[in-house]
Amino acid sequence: MIRILLADDEMLIRAGVRAILDTDPELTVIAEAGDGREAVDLALAHRPDVALVDIRMPRLDGLSAGAEILRAVPSTGVAVLTTFGEDEYLSRALSFGARGFLLKSGNPRELLAGVHAIAAGGAFLSPALTVRMIDRLNGLHPVSEARARVEELTGREREVLALVGAGLSNAQIARRLHLVEGTVKGHVSAILTRLGVGNRVQAAIIAHEAGILD
Repeated sequence: MIRILLADDEMLIRAGVRAILDTDPELTVIAEAGDGREAVDLALAHRPDVALVDIRMPRLDGLSAGAEILRAVPSTGVAVLTTFGEDEYLSRALSFGARGFLLKSGNPRELLAGVHAIAAGGAFLSPALTVRMIDRLNGLHPVSEARARVEELTGREREVLALVGAGLSNAQIARRLHLVEGTVKGHVSAILTRLGVGNRVQAAIIAHEAGILD
């Protein structure tokens, strides 16, 4: 069972997201928060597998709350709930290590797929956000240079990067490629270093930008 913390200051949004999550028998919402400080406290108390955090919340904004959750409970995968009007916050979310970016107005299947991917240790990007996030990443890292570096990866590393871009965890990649999970972890670490990025989400964006996904 995947245990989820849901944080949003709008009760109707929380109710809608929870209704979608409740359609999946493998997911359970263990706590709900109406502000960022409460979200951090509940994460410490319940140690969820995934925290779905709205960006704009009282007392403590969602990005600050997400960063605190990761520092206090690093095993929790943080996903940001966002809208198209909040693009300026995406670079901050990338910087603190968010593993998912989910549109509130997106397809419900994306929400469910994203939660599963993040709980498994992978990353997930709502497809509609990918181009905008590539633009944001340009402000953090030279994407054009990183894209060229993709061509310098080994064939196996490009295979691994494509699966990272698809949101798979190390364990899932290992099963897909018939490798030991430790070997995949080594490939991912080398890929991040060679691309000059700090986490799987940034690598996933570059995989999208480089066009290496299936």
